[in-house]
Amino acid sequence: MPITLVNPLDETSRENRNAASKLDTLKGKTVGLLDISKPGGSVFLDRLETLLRERYGVASVVRAMKPTFTKPAPESVIEQILAARCDAVIEALAD
Repeated sequence: MPITLVNPLDETSRENRNAASKLDTLKGKTVGLLDISKPGGSVFLDRLETLLRERYGVASVVRAMKPTFTKPAPESVIEQILAARCDAVIEALAD
């Protein structure tokens, strides 16, 4: 049986960008946690927040949530994360 690979992106053309620089440490940093609003996402992010603070010395965590997982984050959610000047952002995908 042949294997079929499917590109998960839509047909929208995108600008090529370089990846963000890797952080040397999370200690003292601000990390944004984006919940895409799938079931279980907040449970996962609660635990992740605890681990980030306890194990990695993250200074602050900014939590944001999309209103629905079926659409891209609205500008207001993106602005919330940008306004917090996060050093890193983690997006939670869970069920």
